[in-house]
Amino acid sequence: MADTKVYRATTTAPVNIAVVKYWGKRDPKLNLPTNSSLSVTLAQSDLRTLTTATCSAAPSFAAQGADTLLLNGEPSDVSGARTQACFRALRERRAAVEAADPSLPKLSTLPLRVVTENNFPTAAGLASSAAGFAALVRAIADLYELPDTPAQLSLIARQGSGSACRSVFGGYVAWRMGELEDGSDSLAEQVAPASAWPEMRALVLVVSAAKKGVSSSSGMQQTVATSGLFKQRIVQVVPENMATMEAAIHAQDFAKFAEVTMRDSNSFHATCADTYPPIFYMNDVSRAAVRAVEAINAAAGRTVAAYTFDAGPNAVVYYLEKDAGVVLGTFSSILGAVDGWTGGAAPSAASAKTLDAAVADALKTGVSRVISTGVGEGPIKSEEHLVGEDGEPVKR
Repeated sequence: MADTKVYRATTTAPVNIAVVKYWGKRDPKLNLPTNSSLSVTLAQSDLRTLTTATCSAAPSFAAQGADTLLLNGEPSDVSGARTQACFRALRERRAAVEAADPSLPKLSTLPLRVVTENNFPTAAGLASSAAGFAALVRAIADLYELPDTPAQLSLIARQGSGSACRSVFGGYVAWRMGELEDGSDSLAEQVAPASAWPEMRALVLVVSAAKKGVSSSSGMQQTVATSGLFKQRIVQVVPENMATMEAAIHAQDFAKFAEVTMRDSNSFHATCADTYPPIFYMNDVSRAAVRAVEAINAAAGRTVAAYTFDAGPNAVVYYLEKDAGVVLGTFSSILGAVDGWTGGAAPSAASAKTLDAAVADALKTGVSRVISTGVGEGPIKSEEHLVGEDGEPVKR
């Protein structure tokens, strides 16, 4: 009798927010970066992708013929080169496992049915592709029962989305750019686990949940081709920032961590502005968030908060748990009515610092949601399957 069992595996994967940015590719096909980068993995309780990967020789799977992906309830194209590169690499690894043990089911020959959900806006500057491809790769790797380490899987996730390689680890993660032409040394490495500096917190100010105007891939190509500042960034700025940031993390030196985080964000967006024609991911609300962080630090007499912006307008503000009163208090005094505060209620504004009226007004009118979170773990296996034992997507 033919094996009609539905094989399935489910995983969650986190968002990561870089404090030393990846921007620019030396090989677009292999997603090889022009510089190394370093990020903080955020807690999955607030920002995560949940993915179930399935395959079967059952008639319903055979009828579909090809691999399919359901993203947030809608069919998504899997024919793109990046997704296909991930599928191909994972199938090759499963085929090798099957060749070594002929008694194993030939899962590598079966069509994949993947269902995935984000609990945050997609394509809005919140690293949805990083969490998405990390979850995709990890779920299929678990489905195929591959022996690969997270570092080895990061090589595959990188081919889907560059920053996805960092989301295969928790804590503080570096993506080493590598030097080899085949990309075999361009992978992620955990600098420190979340438990090494658990006091790290992050407040995400969601400025816009709309899809951004210039995609990251397109923006990178434009910057590499036209920015005069770009070469200095990859040759001098980033290598210095990487070394300083890794030392700051190991020493739990928040002042230095914050300085590098803000300087690197500024450098990244300066190269975007120096691109021809210029690219502007930040807007007036983003700049108001910068001024708010500067005011909080000035009033505190020390650096207690650090802003950073990826390729989008949303602000991520890092701070330590001990300084939550002043950081969250200041923002909640303005954004207390905005959705997203932990527990549904904004923190007390008793320790709030007074912000310039124009800054406060820009934040109040421009921030649609807040996400209060912290440093977290890497992908986690889950029994919350999005596909039932019958192979059909679960209605939620």
